[in-house]
Amino acid sequence: MSKVTPATRTLEAARIAFTVHTYDYDPDAESIGLQAAAALGEDPARVLKTLMALVDGKPVCVIVPSNQEVSMKKLAAAAGGKSAQMMKPPEAERVTGYKVGGISPFGQRKPVRTVIERSALTHELVYLNGGQRGLQVRMKPTDVRDAVKAVVADVLA
Repeated sequence: MSKVTPATRTLEAARIAFTVHTYDYDPDAESIGLQAAAALGEDPARVLKTLMALVDGKPVCVIVPSNQEVSMKKLAAAAGGKSAQMMKPPEAERVTGYKVGGISPFGQRKPVRTVIERSALTHELVYLNGGQRGLQVRMKPTDVRDAVKAVVADVLA
């Protein structure tokens, strides 16, 4: 497994401190985020999942703890729209340039509006996908927010 991805290159170019962590990715896991947390031996609230949604038909990246679900109504409001829905996996892969299970908020094909769940900022360090299945980056949540210019909001269901 390569530990160099568009995500890690983007973080390095921005001079953002992070560490890389690998785990055995299970494509059959019921929840990719929860499986990553278990494999890393981490609290699921500190292992964030990167989801792709459409708000009023426009792509939006949403970052939430792996043990939580997104409220589409709250996400739409946070992104300044009226309605939201999850993006279909093939579209998410096309928009981001990453495979589902390896979607990172960093280094996507084109920057999209990003929303991060407010509670994620309460941790000293968090894990996010590093742009490849089985690859996580650990960093300060404030650096996540700043790197992607994320809107901070309560988007949990």
